[in-house]
Amino acid sequence: GYYVGSHINTKSENTYNLSDEDCWILGRYIADGHIRKDKRKNRKNSYQYQCILSIGSNKVDELKDIVKNIKTTSYDGLILNISNPADVVTHYLQHELGWDEKKIFSTSTTLDSARLKRAIAEEIGINQKSIIAYALGEHGESQMVPWSTVSIAGKPLFKLMEERPDTYGKLDLQKLADLGRGGGWTILHGKGYTEFGIGASIAEVVRAIFGDENKILPVSVKLNGEYGQTGVYASVPAVVNSKGIADIIPLDLNEVEQEQFNASCKTMRENFELAITL
Repeated sequence: GYYVGSHINTKSENTYNLSDEDCWILGRYIADGHIRKDKRKNRKNSYQYQCILSIGSNKVDELKDIVKNIKTTSYDGLILNISNPADVVTHYLQHELGWDEKKIFSTSTTLDSARLKRAIAEEIGINQKSIIAYALGEHGESQMVPWSTVSIAGKPLFKLMEERPDTYGKLDLQKLADLGRGGGWTILHGKGYTEFGIGASIAEVVRAIFGDENKILPVSVKLNGEYGQTGVYASVPAVVNSKGIADIIPLDLNEVEQEQFNASCKTMRENFELAITL
């Protein structure tokens, strides 16, 4: 688990009486009640169902109410969004509030990346703390894994796959990516809700904020030329500290990975453009 110091002061509730807190966690899950009732086995259809509900006019009305209430306060700290669809909701909030984009971001694929590292660790028998791997793009079906940047103890995974064909060379990268992406749906279909995974991810990001850690985490931030994308929120490695997003770290993607990342951004941009018309 993650340790969060007792000095941390956050909000995660359905009221908006904000004052001088340093960080507010937006925790109203859009379409939450509906998605829990969706028992279809097709994960992709389930996610599309969620997005339709989340970006429907009723759900945008919820966001409008949230924005309205935030504007009535003197709060000018950070907003960490955990509501789904995470990247689109975060972009909508930043757009409507007009705040500095570095102060509004989302946990997004922090959780997916943790699940990805766990899947890799279990497959190769190496502690996940020795693995660097990220899920990028959307906190959803279009996310991608830049395998060319994954490393074990600092050594590129692709190099290990070449040198050790009988072990690392047999890794099913698509299966591992699916485990990272679909972990939440496995839990959801099993018990009807998730809480521990996202709770750990929130704790990690909040600790980076309140500890002013300058920690690199895969969070959803607004891109302005990084990765060839502009004006869209997407999960990429970023430096998180007490001021919010201090820097964005561009990874060197290969051609296939760049195309996958572009496709993910296209999905989120289209959903955001839909949201602001409702």
